[in-house]
Amino acid sequence: MINGNVNILLVEDNPDDVELTIHALKKNNIVNLVEIVRDGQEALDYLFYTGKYSNPSHPLPGLILLDLKLPKVDGIDVLRRIKVDRRRKLIPVVVLTSSKEERDVVESYDLGVNSYIKKPVDFNQFVETVKHIGLYWLLINEHPPVRA
Repeated sequence: MINGNVNILLVEDNPDDVELTIHALKKNNIVNLVEIVRDGQEALDYLFYTGKYSNPSHPLPGLILLDLKLPKVDGIDVLRRIKVDRRRKLIPVVVLTSSKEERDVVESYDLGVNSYIKKPVDFNQFVETVKHIGLYWLLINEHPPVRA
């Protein structure tokens, strides 16, 4: 059972992928708190304490699972804003997307993404992928301290 007090921010607009990800986390005994935001603007509001999140009652996440193809603000722009901000740039960001376009992969790494994973179509492969993400980023990886 993984927890370690690391919250996960899942940035995903597809309800089926949200459900699949949550199911895969639970199936692999990853019980960390998962906050879900459904578009890029909501992700930025959550991370920068603006909009409906302007009264900060949540800590910054210890891991962000980021889809790229998002409404309002796309994932590349969300990643760009995270990685230029002093307090947020050290949060590990794992792109978990259906895009395998080379330009998305290259731009994500240019912006400082920590990992780029194409979502497997097969359910069992997806569950296994999420298991490995959880084990590495929540258990094995050493997290940097949150900056004030």
